[in-house]
Amino acid sequence: MSKDVTKKEKENKDKRHFFKDFKAELKRVIWPTPKQLVNNTVAVITIVLLTAVIVFVLDVVFETLTNQGINRLRDVVINQSTNTDTNQEAQDAVDNILENETNSTETNNSQAEENTVNE
Repeated sequence: MSKDVTKKEKENKDKRHFFKDFKAELKRVIWPTPKQLVNNTVAVITIVLLTAVIVFVLDVVFETLTNQGINRLRDVVINQSTNTDTNQEAQDAVDNILENETNSTETNNSQAEENTVNE
């Protein structure tokens, strides 16, 4: 039973010692004056606001650049697909012309042969 009493006394002593140390530590703290507190608070708020503005501006700039870049890429892709369609149409036209020339040449040759045979 004496061991239980000594444990409790030791715990009480430790608690009192903790609060004494805590109070002594708080006395060592250098507390800011109200003027210093206001100045420091204003400085922190100013820095936070400036950082927020800088991040906002950078966000808007990068978003704009990204959108313009995407729009330019879209235009390039559309132009290439349009050019591909145009190129295909041009190639089809050239093929038609060549086919017509070939047909007309064959027709002229066959007519010339007929004329030669008939003469």
